[in-house]
Amino acid sequence: MEYNKNRVITAHLSMLGANMFWGLMAPIGKAAMTHGLDGIDMVTFRVVGGAILFAIAALFAKKEHVSNHDKLMLFGAAIFGLVCNQCCFTIGLSLTSPINASIVTTSMPVFAMLLSALILHEPITKMKAGGVALGCTGAIILILTSATAANAKVGDIRGDLLCMCAQISYSFYLSMFNKTVRKYSPFTLNKWMFLFATIMLLPFTGSHVAQIEWTAIPTSTWLEAGYVVLIGTFVCYILMMVGQRTLRPTVVSIYNYMQPIVSVIVSIAAGLGIMKWSQALAVILVFTGVYLVSKSRSKNDELAKAENKD
Repeated sequence: MEYNKNRVITAHLSMLGANMFWGLMAPIGKAAMTHGLDGIDMVTFRVVGGAILFAIAALFAKKEHVSNHDKLMLFGAAIFGLVCNQCCFTIGLSLTSPINASIVTTSMPVFAMLLSALILHEPITKMKAGGVALGCTGAIILILTSATAANAKVGDIRGDLLCMCAQISYSFYLSMFNKTVRKYSPFTLNKWMFLFATIMLLPFTGSHVAQIEWTAIPTSTWLEAGYVVLIGTFVCYILMMVGQRTLRPTVVSIYNYMQPIVSVIVSIAAGLGIMKWSQALAVILVFTGVYLVSKSRSKNDELAKAENKD
């Protein structure tokens, strides 16, 4: 009993740490992509750097046999959890403001619950429908604000939509591959997922990265890129897997609340973003929508209720 309690506490602390680091990654990554690097460069560094770091870390971790079936599942997980997710978010962040990018991440629980209804046949309750409606309204306000913005610090509709696609992709990953993820350690999972992601991504981005004028990039930009790769990717994905092995997908996605709080404070302080009243309203609507969705009854709750009636 004590072991399970400690495991749950560790999982929650891991998710808290991961999302705080990710909250910092938005303004830090944005700074790097405004001083010499672009979105394609950064996503390549993240995937290839993650593959190298996890390959090294796996040498010192417990060896686990991964069946061919599970390797195939991890290949699919790499598509949605890494390639699509990181490409859309990182390139989206290069276009929009770090504040908007972090606000959009809070929509993940809504997408997670919608996909759970489609894939896992979770019930769609009135509370869930109302939460989705509020969340979508907030997202529309945010996108309209970006569409009419004359200042890039307010946002860019292209970047907002790409960041939203990243959330949909990761929500699909959480719903479809959760059972496979729970079987293995974070080092084994990430070693295979980042390897597969590198194989898929590098043939398309390698020539672009080769054109970087390495000596022209300032040291500060390399340090910012290093944070994105080492902390925002390697450390955060370990923490994420620790949390995901214990907590339900909906609980995992709820921790996205931390990202905009950290990102907004740092972005405004660093002059990388501007917070408008319309964005604040969007945050309130999205947060309220996600809260309603997360509090609505699950499939297990419905089954338990039916059994009690019997």
